[in-house]
Amino acid sequence: MFDGYDSCSEDTSSSSSSDESEEEVAPLPSSLPIIKNNGQVYTYPDGKSGMATCEMCGMVGVRDAFYSKTKRFCSVSCSRSYSSNSKKASILARLQVGKPPTKKAKVLQKQPLVAKLAAYAQYQATLQNQAKTKAAAVPVEGFSWGNYINSNSFTAAPVTCFKHAPMGTCWGDIAEGVRVEVPNTDCSLPTKVFWIAGIVKLAGYNALLRYEGFENDSSLDFWCNICGSDIHPVGWCATSGKPLVPPRTIQHKYTNWKTFLVKRLTGAKTLPPDFSQKVSESMQYPFKTSMRVEVVDKTHLCRTRVAVVESVIGGRLRLVYEESEDKTDDFWCHMYSPLIHHIGWSRSIGHRFKRSDITKKQDGHFDAPSHLFMKVKEVDAAGEWFKEGMKLEAIDPLNLSAICVATIRKVLADGYLMIGIDGSEAADGSDWFCYHATSPSIFPVGFCEINMIELTPPRGYAKLPFKWFDYLRETDSIAAPVKLFNKEVPNHGFHVGMKLEAVDLMEPRLVCVATVTRIIHRLLRIHFDGWEDEYDQWVDCESPDLYPVGWCQLTGYQLQPPAPQSSRDSQSSSSKQKKKAKSQQYKGHKKMTSLQLKEELLDGEEYSFLQGASDQESNGSASYYIKQEP
Repeated sequence: MFDGYDSCSEDTSSSSSSDESEEEVAPLPSSLPIIKNNGQVYTYPDGKSGMATCEMCGMVGVRDAFYSKTKRFCSVSCSRSYSSNSKKASILARLQVGKPPTKKAKVLQKQPLVAKLAAYAQYQATLQNQAKTKAAAVPVEGFSWGNYINSNSFTAAPVTCFKHAPMGTCWGDIAEGVRVEVPNTDCSLPTKVFWIAGIVKLAGYNALLRYEGFENDSSLDFWCNICGSDIHPVGWCATSGKPLVPPRTIQHKYTNWKTFLVKRLTGAKTLPPDFSQKVSESMQYPFKTSMRVEVVDKTHLCRTRVAVVESVIGGRLRLVYEESEDKTDDFWCHMYSPLIHHIGWSRSIGHRFKRSDITKKQDGHFDAPSHLFMKVKEVDAAGEWFKEGMKLEAIDPLNLSAICVATIRKVLADGYLMIGIDGSEAADGSDWFCYHATSPSIFPVGFCEINMIELTPPRGYAKLPFKWFDYLRETDSIAAPVKLFNKEVPNHGFHVGMKLEAVDLMEPRLVCVATVTRIIHRLLRIHFDGWEDEYDQWVDCESPDLYPVGWCQLTGYQLQPPAPQSSRDSQSSSSKQKKKAKSQQYKGHKKMTSLQLKEELLDGEEYSFLQGASDQESNGSASYYIKQEP
């Protein structure tokens, strides 16, 4: 990151340690550091002052910014260190007598280049009639979050909403007004130089930046990913020997840039000094390639199979089913997904499991340690608990835009339940699916009615509008007790209209531009920009399949942009010709999903769901839910 430059101490309150020692990274503070006028060294062209070299550490900078009347040292620390050592111990003395320079003295090798850069920058300041040059902050081709947000005045969900994402738990006070050092693209120097910019607007990881000195002029504002390698806290240039050069457009505005910066930056906030380290640490993932896991069988949701981690991108795993010889039979999910488990999990709770034809592990494959998987909350099933036959409402995993009438078909160990969608179950139970008792995807009877959500009635049910009271009596069933469901609603921070990047769970390899359109307690309605509402998905606020704006750019994952108008027109025409059938919607999904039910499971029958109206009579079984949306 430092491009060959070594950092040097800027401690102004105590003397430096030995020349060979390295500074330790400070722990992340609870709030962002305040920039103080305490002798920070800024290596930028002053317009009047010449260059100076610190006689202690060898730092090259503007003479006027150096310490003391003689301008011999870059800081109090170097002055004290020099005083406490003989001249032979100083860096310049080492060089003069032919001794090898210390680590800090290597900066002296950069003197001619830095001096030439400063002189060249001063010369360029007088050439106001030259054409302006500015590197693009975002790719010219393809989708740009910055342009998308600016042109529509959108708001993005903050990074703190995504605890599983990089920096999600240590984002701190990064907000508008924070100052950073970034490459100066408004200059024609032959090498990279930097300048200070302030955050004008935040959108997830992306920040709209404005160079210091532009005041209310937004002509050179640019978007960048705040976690990128070219974004640094104020002071980084000083410690790494990089020059701070004002943008050419405004070089004529001030004759003394040092005074301007001191005035502008004193009391301002910048990034923590170890911000880049924290970013790097938060992007280290424990899952490695060749690890074996148990994952849901995408062709039979009622069972699991063994799969092998093929690749890891941003915490998302590409899993290849162990029996796939050509490695094309795969499944994507996040490492914290409730769909993956350690080897032996299915047997331990009594879940169906497809045995592999492979009798022994392939060379290099090894079982993922059990501690790597997301832990579920422990439950007490000794007292009143879920029982087979109880009715509830559940998100249909084959049609995530629908919450359906469902039944508990089997109670497994450790709080897991096998659930089936009423009216559309296979006779052998091969389309049952597994949810934990604390899952945010299951709800008590009456949840949809109270929260004004359309409940999908059983397939073929004729008595519409659907009423739970009548249905329970007709089926001689009972509703699962409300107190058994997860009632925790975290302070998630999401608001309707916020933009984010979301996995299309019907084709989980795709991450798309999306919007939060409804919020019901901890339940979010996710709309994929450019697509019809029928493709919306209900997702929990803590789902690992939701990410901040800029996540794909940060991790190198491919982002799916909003659908173009031509695709939307084609999609609309096609959707009118198709019935809203569970299997058909799954197979005919907008992105040709690979997660399909076996043909022998469907027996060629076309499933169709009738859309029922919400019940207007509450049975009181879900009274703890309070409507949060007008």
